[in-house]
Amino acid sequence: MKPEYQLILLRHGESEWNRQNLFTGWRDVRLSELGEREASEAGRLMAEAGLNFDLAFTSLLSRAIKTLWLSLEAMDLMWIPVHKHWRLNERHYGALQGSDKAEAVQKFGEAQVKQWRRGYATPPPPVDVNSMDFPGNDPRYAGVAQSELPCGESLKDVLARVLPYWNDSVVPQLEKGKRVLIVAHGNSLRALMKHIENISDDRIVDFNLPTGVPRAYRLDTNLKAIEAGFLGNASEIQARIEAVQKQTQRT
Repeated sequence: MKPEYQLILLRHGESEWNRQNLFTGWRDVRLSELGEREASEAGRLMAEAGLNFDLAFTSLLSRAIKTLWLSLEAMDLMWIPVHKHWRLNERHYGALQGSDKAEAVQKFGEAQVKQWRRGYATPPPPVDVNSMDFPGNDPRYAGVAQSELPCGESLKDVLARVLPYWNDSVVPQLEKGKRVLIVAHGNSLRALMKHIENISDDRIVDFNLPTGVPRAYRLDTNLKAIEAGFLGNASEIQARIEAVQKQTQRT
């Protein structure tokens, strides 16, 4: 029988800026109280599904790290190895970081903002390298060449950033039979999903990933999805997806 591999992708719980409807990107924003509850509930869902993990991966942003902590605590798995890397960070939203999503629609138009938020190859306006939003000015990225750090990214750019880490660090663990949990962000995970599930450039535009809901995979020997689906109550998951869809609607 051919081997199958276990992978779970989990977007962090709601952050304070998700709640305020702001573009977050690489800004290091903490989880809201709801986000902490979502993270713990994700751990309980995974435990109830009989899942277990040998190691976990996350980004260098606290909302993903805290979600990982809380989900592992709920599973009594805080002892497993955890690997953190900047390549799993959220999409860098360039000059949009910190701005209100609905106000951005009023300023730039709904179609343009949708391309920046959910499109595949359209990056937002970039930040200058002297800006506080350029990662080269943040000490946590001091060991990364400035040429590798983004000033603003499309989803296509995020995929190009994430794939080397997937291939070099995650794939070898899966091929050893390790059970892997990745806790990251809406767009770094959408990029991985596009690769794993063979989602087209057009279809990925309308795919919204809810906060705090595990997406479970069985992978074939090519590490492509045999089976993929969210864990939890279907109506609650749909409500969270719709909440993501409505973030740019005018009020």
